[in-house]
Amino acid sequence: MSGRADSDPPPDTRADDVAGLDEERAGRAGDGEGEARRARWAAAGAGGVLALAGVAAALLRVTGSAPALVPAAYAGGAVVCGLAGVLGLRGRTRRALWLLVAGLLVMALGDHFD
Repeated sequence: MSGRADSDPPPDTRADDVAGLDEERAGRAGDGEGEARRARWAAAGAGGVLALAGVAAALLRVTGSAPALVPAAYAGGAVVCGLAGVLGLRGRTRRALWLLVAGLLVMALGDHFD
């Protein structure tokens, strides 16, 4: 080949080989959909679990003698983690991951003030 864009393919390339490649690529695309579905459910599940944990911690700290900032931080982190779960269900898994990290950091900050 001369490297030109309009040059002909080599004579040993057959149409059935190209069709086989398309079928192979289509098979691999199906596996990616399963991984995306698992990522969405993992983000949603982690967001839900961490939101529930944050709400439970906020309720426990409200009844105790902790400063008001502590339960507020736990509740705020729970809201952020819940939002991450919603974004995870909608397929925004990267943003959900970062929101989970941010929510956990807010809860850790509340624990630091305890």
